[in-house]
Amino acid sequence: MFDFTIDGRIVSVKEGTTILEAARSAGLHIPTLCYLKNVSSIGSCRLCVVEVEGTAGLVSSCNTLVKPGMVVHTNSDAITAARRTALQLIIADHGLNTTQYCFSCPKNGSCELQDRCRELGVETTPFDVKPAGGPILDSNPFIAFNPALCIRCQRCVGACNNAAGNHTLITGRRGVRTSILAPFGEDWKSTNCESCGNCAGACPTGAITMKRRSQYRSWEIQRVRTTCPHCATGCQYNLVVKNGRIVDTEALDGPTNHGLLCVKGRSASFDFVHSPQRLTTPLIRSKITGELEPASWDEALDLVARRFGEIKARHGGSAIAAFACARSANEDIYMLQKMARTVFETNNVDNCARVCHGPSVAGLQRTLGSGAMTNPISDICENAQVILLVGSNPEEAHPVIGMQLRSAVARGTRLIVVDPRDIGLSKTSDLHIKLKPGTNVAFANGIVRQLIHDDLIDHAFIECRTEGFADLKAMVEAYTPERVAQICAIDPRDLIAAARLYGRADRAAIVYCLGVTEHSSGTEGVMSLSNIAMVTGKYGRPGCGINPLRGQNNVQGACDMGASPGDLTGYQKIAAPGIVEKFEKAWGTHLPRFKGLYATDCFPKMIEGEVKGLFIFGEDPVRTDPDTHHVIKALKNLEFLVVDELFLTETAKYADVVLPGRSYAEKEGTFSNTERRVQRIRKAVEIPGTRADTDIFTDIMNRMGYPQPHLTPAQIMDEIASVTPSFAGISHARLDGAENAGQGLQWPCTGPDHPGTPILHVGKFTRGIGRYSTAQYRDPSELPDSEYPLMLTTGRVLYQYNACAMTDKTEGINEISGRSFIELNTKDAERLGISNGDRVKVTSRRGAIDSVAHVSDKTNVGESWMPFHFQDGNCNWLTKAALDNICSTPEYKVCAVRVEKLSASA
Repeated sequence: MFDFTIDGRIVSVKEGTTILEAARSAGLHIPTLCYLKNVSSIGSCRLCVVEVEGTAGLVSSCNTLVKPGMVVHTNSDAITAARRTALQLIIADHGLNTTQYCFSCPKNGSCELQDRCRELGVETTPFDVKPAGGPILDSNPFIAFNPALCIRCQRCVGACNNAAGNHTLITGRRGVRTSILAPFGEDWKSTNCESCGNCAGACPTGAITMKRRSQYRSWEIQRVRTTCPHCATGCQYNLVVKNGRIVDTEALDGPTNHGLLCVKGRSASFDFVHSPQRLTTPLIRSKITGELEPASWDEALDLVARRFGEIKARHGGSAIAAFACARSANEDIYMLQKMARTVFETNNVDNCARVCHGPSVAGLQRTLGSGAMTNPISDICENAQVILLVGSNPEEAHPVIGMQLRSAVARGTRLIVVDPRDIGLSKTSDLHIKLKPGTNVAFANGIVRQLIHDDLIDHAFIECRTEGFADLKAMVEAYTPERVAQICAIDPRDLIAAARLYGRADRAAIVYCLGVTEHSSGTEGVMSLSNIAMVTGKYGRPGCGINPLRGQNNVQGACDMGASPGDLTGYQKIAAPGIVEKFEKAWGTHLPRFKGLYATDCFPKMIEGEVKGLFIFGEDPVRTDPDTHHVIKALKNLEFLVVDELFLTETAKYADVVLPGRSYAEKEGTFSNTERRVQRIRKAVEIPGTRADTDIFTDIMNRMGYPQPHLTPAQIMDEIASVTPSFAGISHARLDGAENAGQGLQWPCTGPDHPGTPILHVGKFTRGIGRYSTAQYRDPSELPDSEYPLMLTTGRVLYQYNACAMTDKTEGINEISGRSFIELNTKDAERLGISNGDRVKVTSRRGAIDSVAHVSDKTNVGESWMPFHFQDGNCNWLTKAALDNICSTPEYKVCAVRVEKLSASA
């Protein structure tokens, strides 16, 4: 820290601070146009000029560093004159000598150039107008570029390159002028533009705009701050509402997105809310026609209560199950599991973590005592020297995290990618270990052995904070680089290099996703990765830890809220002494104590007739669960199925009663993101005919004899806090308070004054002493053979989300990515006589689908890959319901298929 003087005031600043940053910290205003924090500071607009005593001329404050003893003046006649002249030159270059065009510009009222002109009193220019010219580029479904309105501030370039790390939008030269080369023309599909719109968000004028911007002006709208409903990054933005309808989003500087959004968050997070396909009246299956027919709310809820009551009376609560929605609010999920336990009298409660991150919860609870991400996203991206990325493609599955990882690599962070496919981040990684799917345990054991042999382990940490190291050391000794290379089909030198790169770093983070968890050995894979961090002492410190990227927006919250057969809220074990009794006292009723079923275990029990009634809240297992034939058979065998949903999904088509629920934009509440950060969602609109899900559950509870008061979401969160130690300090009032400043709170947050816990396991693991896993590698449940010679694995694409229930209601998204495909290796395709774009038939032991071949070398020979979003060729007709032996998560990532050509590409 050192002192300098600005406008007569002595201010203390850190070394490396710019004059602009120092002025803002001191509450002084300096106008800017080309500057955008952490995005652009090229100093081209000259609006931020200031005087520095002893320096000739004026200097740009956005990129001039403060020096000790410097004396700065931010306001004088000369400075004002220079700023006005700069603005007059800009508006001449902008192609205007009056503000006439501004009235028709889509950014009218939200244009920073307008704002600066008003601020400095500039209404026209004495300079010759020299419009940039060039055609308007608007072939992209979401974004348009009008070069005539470009002031060449290059904020868009900074947003694309520095912030989003995509390097699609670049500068060029047109004579002496800098020009922007925007990828929105007729060839836009051939570029690597992700249509994220961060460039439009950065543009201070109407040069680059989201096309939706033309539908409204700033004085016609209301803004409602909320959290994105897609992946679990937890991006913050405003919903822009005009006349009761959401028309746009605006990115906010949230703790995890820092002003960034992906294409789904910016453009596909609200069309579905107003879709004509929305359910707006309850449906009951007619005994006469067999069809779902409209009914009143009273008719539907009376039927639900009566039928579940009858099943319970005849067969007990163990014959009923309830699945919670991992896309809905914490408050909804809490009430769903409360309904299941109090009136259905069942512990057969689960959520979609069962088909994604169940192994994370189970594995990390066993090894660490807490099954959640240990470090914040920003900490990993800013502080880790090395990132070990295993079975995760964040550029597509968690795009804003992917953007931050790209930027981290550009700043010098070392990256190790462990993935069976070539993903975007593998292009800039230090190492890409392209291992065979299903071999994660062998890989992790090999890394641990190498760390031990190279003495890259933390002996003091092992001694003081862990148990069982001798057993681990003995077990991994058999996993030599040569043996692991044979199992994983990799180069043994890459294994050694990865171990040394990770082990020699002071701060190294492990980040993983479904490529680790969705295996029959998924829990063992998670625990094996934990071994790597534990032997090197990389827990409880910045830039370290083990970090599962959770899939859906609130799958972390669904687990937190007790939507699990063995846990109540905050992972309080039903089997633990005193826990059930505590909830019985709080809820004033007797609760079941039998061990509940996981969701994936419920389906065979439905077929066997043991589970007879099912309440599904916001999930679509017909599309998302493995072996679709098996799922449909199970649902058809139920006596009674209720689905609470936004749309008539594939699963809802089998229901006896369908209840129209509400989306995130129609309710108050909270989501918990992947880093345990609890953040608010807020009601922006109302869709007639729907009801709050918490009210639906409350009415069913009352109809079934439990006196549940109708509570507001804020009151429900207060109840959650009262029975959940890790949420004891979380409330809507606190999340909305000025002191929180939109940052959310990371659990554990144990009291009203507790600040939350950014990093877990500081000084001590949740379970006390860290535990190692000694799991041995075992083969996946199904491997290729002569009849089914290719290995199939599955995953996500950037533009769609899960079962497309939300994203496919946005036409532009479907234009970019709207149909099924299968990736085949070039050599496999040649052997099969298949060319890129051909129609193909893909068959497994469970089913067959048609799709389109995408031929490349993304996958290894003998391996293929499909996204699971698309109903025209849903790969879950093929996948196998082989379950993890600890937590019953299915093995989506490995099954055997054959591929046959149907017809040539059009």
